[in-house]
Amino acid sequence: MFDRLEDLLIRYEEIMGELQEPDVANDPERFRKLMKEQSDLTPIVEAYKEYKQCKQNIEDSLVMLDEESDEEMREMAKEELNDSKARVEELEQELKILLLPKDPNDEKNVIVEIRAGAGGDEAALFAAEVYRMYVHYSEGRRWKIEMISLNENGIGGFKECVFMITGQGAYSRLKYESGVHRVQRVPETESGGRIHTSTITVAIMPEAEEVDVVIEDKDVRIDVMRASGNGGQCVNTTDSAVRLTHYPTGIVIYSQTEKSQLQNKEKAFRLLRSKLYDLELEKQQASEAEARRSQIGTGDRSEKIRTYNFPQGRVTDHRIKLTLHKLDTILNGDLEEVIDSLIAADQSAKLANMNEG
Repeated sequence: MFDRLEDLLIRYEEIMGELQEPDVANDPERFRKLMKEQSDLTPIVEAYKEYKQCKQNIEDSLVMLDEESDEEMREMAKEELNDSKARVEELEQELKILLLPKDPNDEKNVIVEIRAGAGGDEAALFAAEVYRMYVHYSEGRRWKIEMISLNENGIGGFKECVFMITGQGAYSRLKYESGVHRVQRVPETESGGRIHTSTITVAIMPEAEEVDVVIEDKDVRIDVMRASGNGGQCVNTTDSAVRLTHYPTGIVIYSQTEKSQLQNKEKAFRLLRSKLYDLELEKQQASEAEARRSQIGTGDRSEKIRTYNFPQGRVTDHRIKLTLHKLDTILNGDLEEVIDSLIAADQSAKLANMNEG
């Protein structure tokens, strides 16, 4: 590990040198790559420099304890020695995590698909609440939200909702949200006051670039039609809605949120690309399933990952056995504690796997 850290430190210093060269600013592509590499390496280099400093402090304190007879100075040296030893242990763990292989999709934007499952109207109402939870969470991180397609049930619920979240590191934090979310509460539509259990599924897909997925023209049928629903003026009077049918997979995409056919077509293709890319990722993950068994990962779509229990005001994430009694704040977008805990559990599982290997 330390040989690798030394190599990274040398590389970091090389990058800093290259960025000072006058001709780099004239080559935007090279400048962008160097800045990206520098920002990736900075946390590792800073932690490693602090680690080396702490190791030096330990040596200095031991020398001082060896040579110093003044009791007050010896106490100071002991304190410095204990502090530095504790920090070295923390930094070793931090560095191991920083050196874990990065998920190549972590920096991508995400496409989120929420579908109402078992529970009819109640599931659709909960789907709309979960959509708002992600909107508030995204706003808190200054990410941008853009609706791609929406199918409402007439009483404020969403049968299906597909939207895009654009922002740095969106996939790295939201990838753990894929799976079945379950709600337990007395529905507003229920007169008897019995607690119902309903479910929705959430799919988180990294946005695919054109280089990630190539879609052949012959594989897609494009149909244009009038948008349905209450889209206001002009939405129902022009053929602006677009439906794509991808023959090899049978995936059908429908986009009608924009007024222009061109924009709807672009959105539909973005969604199709991401779905195909996500299918490819699922195949890869299935083939790596043995190695991934202990990891939190990006979750199986059919796995029940979380329960939102209204009578008791609690949210439980079943993968990491985490229960928080703050249902209202979580549904209001305060997901940090849940997501941080999932990331920490995933990192621990990967470290354990590496140590076994």
